[in-house]
Amino acid sequence: MSDKPSDLLRGLKSLSGPFPAWNTELLPDRPGDLFLEWLRLAIDYGVKEPHAMTISTVDSNGFPDARVLILKDVVDDAFYFASGSESRKGQQLENNPYVALTFYWPTLGRQIRIMGDAVDMGEEAGAADFRKRSIGARAVAMTGRQSQELESEEELERAIAAQKERISRDPDVVTPNWRLYAVNAKEVEFWQGDPERKHVRIQYVLQHGQWKHRRLWP
Repeated sequence: MSDKPSDLLRGLKSLSGPFPAWNTELLPDRPGDLFLEWLRLAIDYGVKEPHAMTISTVDSNGFPDARVLILKDVVDDAFYFASGSESRKGQQLENNPYVALTFYWPTLGRQIRIMGDAVDMGEEAGAADFRKRSIGARAVAMTGRQSQELESEEELERAIAAQKERISRDPDVVTPNWRLYAVNAKEVEFWQGDPERKHVRIQYVLQHGQWKHRRLWP
């Protein structure tokens, strides 16, 4: 067996199916409704972490910056996630609110791409989301050191332990920079993969306050 990366990668299967049928003659008027239909199907099929998404922001030099986060809610055509406002992504959002969200569910051969602008929902919404997080997740966020250089594991453990102790004394404590963001979708594409690469793609575009959809070539 060749150890060349190209041979290794070409030997891997992709879009092997079978995949569920998708009737594009019965599309909802709004992409948020279709997203929830697909999400429920992903859950029914046992897709692991179907609410995990890649969020792409833009840094101060114009480079895209991507990471995986968890979707917190969907209201109409707004998609919600949470983050510290002083984190790397939080600073990028403050300078440029335009983002892209990407979901990929290999079991279904489905991908959803969302483009829009992220809006900070304010301190109260951020605090409410923060209190719903696990104690461990809250303690890590409260250290306030995300993306900074870590000198030692011991330093990390001490910082987390101190914040857990703080939470035990005051269960309602929140970190002031925690924020809930709503991504107001402007364009959403639903992509159904096909083993023969005859992919089905439906694109929703918001025009003058109204959603229009069309089919795209694979």
